[in-house]
Amino acid sequence: MTQMIRCISPVNGEVYAQRPALSISEAGDAVARATVAQLGWSQRPLDERVKLVKAGVEKLGEMNKEIVEQLAWQMGRPVRYGGEFGGVKERAFYMADIAADALAPINIENTARSRRYIKRVPHGVVLVVAPWNYPYLTAINTVAPALIAGNAVLLKTASQTLLAGEHLVQAFTEAGIPADLFQNVFLTHETTSQLIAARSFDFVNFTGSVSGGEAMEQAAAGTFTGLGLELGGKDPAYVMEDADLDKAVDTLIDGAMFNSGQCCCGIERIYVVASLFDRFIEKAVGIVSNYKLGDPLEQETTLGPMAHVRFADLVREQTAEAVKAGAKALIDPALFPNQRDAYLMPQILIDVDHSMRVMREESFGPVVGIMKVQDDAEAIALMNDSDYGLTASLWTRDFERAERIADQIETGTVYLNRCDYLDPALCWTGCKDTGRGGGLSSIGYHNLTRPKSYYMRSL
Repeated sequence: MTQMIRCISPVNGEVYAQRPALSISEAGDAVARATVAQLGWSQRPLDERVKLVKAGVEKLGEMNKEIVEQLAWQMGRPVRYGGEFGGVKERAFYMADIAADALAPINIENTARSRRYIKRVPHGVVLVVAPWNYPYLTAINTVAPALIAGNAVLLKTASQTLLAGEHLVQAFTEAGIPADLFQNVFLTHETTSQLIAARSFDFVNFTGSVSGGEAMEQAAAGTFTGLGLELGGKDPAYVMEDADLDKAVDTLIDGAMFNSGQCCCGIERIYVVASLFDRFIEKAVGIVSNYKLGDPLEQETTLGPMAHVRFADLVREQTAEAVKAGAKALIDPALFPNQRDAYLMPQILIDVDHSMRVMREESFGPVVGIMKVQDDAEAIALMNDSDYGLTASLWTRDFERAERIADQIETGTVYLNRCDYLDPALCWTGCKDTGRGGGLSSIGYHNLTRPKSYYMRSL
């Protein structure tokens, strides 16, 4: 019996979309077709591959109105925010524009007697496993440079955003990308693991939970398949005494609450110097108290439901545990009388500490704990007191001080006076339980290709 993969909409709790999962033999056939298509694709001129990928992105943009509404139904993001296309185009076009330099051979010697150089060559077939929180943005980070570098790509999107992969592949196919080269595949976790264990892919890029990353590593054990893993996060911010307070509050609270807190690099804990603490809290509470929780299809909604009831329940549990342990919740539940099921009110917690799950484990929801600190040393110690290391946000007017602190933080990216943004010119990476590898920038191309050395000597 064919297994169905279903998307349960957080808007109403009903099945929004469903697709049949591929059997292991059907999935194997898809890999085989991709392998054949990749051979011809990798021999096309680089500028031709770049042109076709850019055209595919533009085609995706033509579908944006439909995609925005579908995302509201599938994972709850309000339509007022306009979807993900702006970021998709920025990242894909940047990677396209740097491709010639990033993939250029490294020339060691070029004389009449010998030529020595190193080429970047494609892996072959790349599996991209994209999450539900930003299915287009996270997928394009790998899809665009992988195709440009000469790889074939199989894309597996999360069941919660089941339709995203179909749109991506449709757009790129209509733009002229060979159909078998870029495929959307509906796979169960078991089938995915079996394919990886059978060495079906030459590289796998996974964005998701720590447990999902562990499953990928277990499946790949002994195959020597390359893995790129972007996993959990518990991203901190530190507000110093000379910070622009208004900008810090506006930016960090948005970074904590946007997309109902379901952002890979969202702010989950904030440390504020004692002299600014009370004013920071007052401004933060004022912002959050004015959010509108409701139907994501309505333009006035600023906070939609979380993607699934179980995600909302986890945040509720963490918050309740913290309050029971002595934390104080500052946002009045009376302001959000419609919270229920996946619809979760935002919350700010003070009097928190690192014995509480809400300050140590990933919440991935609209809650943030804020702690008072006395100095840089205390802030650094608290920021590093985490199993994760994706991003950290610093707020000060002193660039040199910020750089000294940044050098001591165990993280993949440090922001100064901003947060929650991917710069495609910089490597997107992490440390500790956040994963390994790196996407975007020229380093992203290095992870999606392998070096091949040439020693060509005349007789």
